[in-house]
Amino acid sequence: MIPLIGKLNRENGVVTSIHGRSLVNQSVIQILKLHRFARQIDAVELDPADSLKLLTELDKLDLGPCSIGLAQLLRKFNESGASDLNAWLREELAEVVGKKGETEPANQDVVLYGFGRIGRLLARILLERSSGSGLKLRAVVVRKNGDDDLYKRASLLRRDSVHGAFNGTIRVDAENSTIIANGTPIKFIYSSDPTQVDYTAHGINDAIVVDNTGRWRDREGLSQHLQCPGASRVLLTAPGKGDLKNIVFGVNDNIIEDSDQIISAASCTTNAITPVLKVMGEEFGVTHGHVETVHSFTNDQNLIDNYHKGDRRGRSAALNMVITETGAAKAVAKALPEMEGKLTGNAIRVPTPDVSMAILNLQLEKAPGSKEELNTLLRETSLSSALRRQIDYTDSHEVVSTDFVGSRTAGIVDGLATIVTGNTAILYVWYDNEFGYSCQVIRVVEKMAGAATPTFPAAE
Repeated sequence: MIPLIGKLNRENGVVTSIHGRSLVNQSVIQILKLHRFARQIDAVELDPADSLKLLTELDKLDLGPCSIGLAQLLRKFNESGASDLNAWLREELAEVVGKKGETEPANQDVVLYGFGRIGRLLARILLERSSGSGLKLRAVVVRKNGDDDLYKRASLLRRDSVHGAFNGTIRVDAENSTIIANGTPIKFIYSSDPTQVDYTAHGINDAIVVDNTGRWRDREGLSQHLQCPGASRVLLTAPGKGDLKNIVFGVNDNIIEDSDQIISAASCTTNAITPVLKVMGEEFGVTHGHVETVHSFTNDQNLIDNYHKGDRRGRSAALNMVITETGAAKAVAKALPEMEGKLTGNAIRVPTPDVSMAILNLQLEKAPGSKEELNTLLRETSLSSALRRQIDYTDSHEVVSTDFVGSRTAGIVDGLATIVTGNTAILYVWYDNEFGYSCQVIRVVEKMAGAATPTFPAAE
């Protein structure tokens, strides 16, 4: 299987996965574990022999760039009653069959403005997707913090206390202010002023600048990036203010237009809860609700007690649960206008470094029936709907927060915690507020660049 997975990725730009977890560059043990993982989602353990058969047939089709979920595709084939897998695949994947080399996405330069928690994860994902995606990480803009700044940045990219070691090689070219990661040169540009960078001087043109700093959140502040030669569009990785479009991929990315120069990818919490709220609203109608987020501490809190301009955030993040505000409940309405005025929200920061939980207490127009019926809906949504890359589902008795580190979905519904009483539904949604959110950001970048590839099987 491994040579087939690699060949499809390198030569065809095809990314194969099992329930959103990529098979590319995985070890034998990791691939076997992913096949067993399928049982948690689809109630049936995926047989590697079936996957091998599917991959063998896919290799014969000269596919163009796309993403293929093996478990869902096999499930759909088995349910179809068809006997000829090759013929069925030709019909199911007709959009990309025989398109090898014909539909290469145009290269899109990407610049990361800031290289903190989100910036480094975005870099990892962009480097991972360098084959066939069209997105090219060309540069990072940061403030210089000393003579060894570049080596420090390389070390932070190489090692991560939460997400583990970088999957590949990293080399520093100090003379050219460049970090070379998996053979990709990334220019580090030192600047404290977003208006004073000439990207064209580094061979960068028509770039999408991803601002990870959160320093500017309105159109006026973010438009400073557009004053730089070589920058054409800006994506903010924080909730946008004013008239900025706040995009939750999978929910309202259809409103992105070619003319949009500045947009926001909203917040991690907004991305986690909005897809689930969309399903609940469409199926049952939401009259009102409350969102309580149990959120890992972030870098803006103090490690030990000290002055902080925010209420309560001055107290030690490592020792306390801290009640604070969240704008996520109100921000949902920017992606789902029908939720305007229906949600309230609060947040509790807790002493964990990553993975958070949103508790949705919803009053519905129509009773969802039993807990089992609601969970069945959410589980099927995670398997076959257009939101399957945003909503995941688990009903394991043993999972805890660290089990969701590295999740690529925006949120994971914990089915065992679901409560249904009449017209009230309480849902518990886990989310990796760093990596899962970063995956959503990259999906928005792909949409802006016109680099999004078809996903199979098609959503039902």
